[in-house]
Amino acid sequence: MKRCPWASTPLSIAYHDREWGVPVHDDRVHFEFLILEGAQAGLSWETILKKRAGYRHAFAEFDPARVARFTAARRAKLMRNEGIVRNRLKIESAVTNAAAFLAIQGECGSFDRWLWEQVGGRPTVNRWRRHRLVPPRTALSDALSRELKRRGFRFVGTTICYAFMQAVGIVNDHLTDCFRYRSCLRT
Repeated sequence: MKRCPWASTPLSIAYHDREWGVPVHDDRVHFEFLILEGAQAGLSWETILKKRAGYRHAFAEFDPARVARFTAARRAKLMRNEGIVRNRLKIESAVTNAAAFLAIQGECGSFDRWLWEQVGGRPTVNRWRRHRLVPPRTALSDALSRELKRRGFRFVGTTICYAFMQAVGIVNDHLTDCFRYRSCLRT
């Protein structure tokens, strides 16, 4: 079975085979990937996959309403939590982003509705044959990054936004010879 070459460890293979590139329409999953992709900045995705369960526990099962209410004491406790990336700016951004996420939900009914409207309602399906051709960002991730920043989000640069878009299936960047390429077209 042929996979995208970055899926090379048991964790990354499971993530690739079950989640990556599948269109998401669940606000909690969107919030999870916003937190995880922001945490990944400067680190490997494998590091984040290893800490994913720790993030789930530390960040209230990725419930944005609960995360938005994290006190200074709770945030300080997270700085001692070995189950996550202990970076003050990344932790603070998760709380800030939770509040911005809730604002979009309040304005639009759901973050999912708002997000998919930003990208025209349909996934972008690329036809890459080699992993080195997959870009780290696009005009669409540039635009999403600008809009999220305008709305108060942090740790949402264009490269982070592009990785987020890949993760939640806004972009199908499975290589054309990957067994998941066609299955992600049908989801």
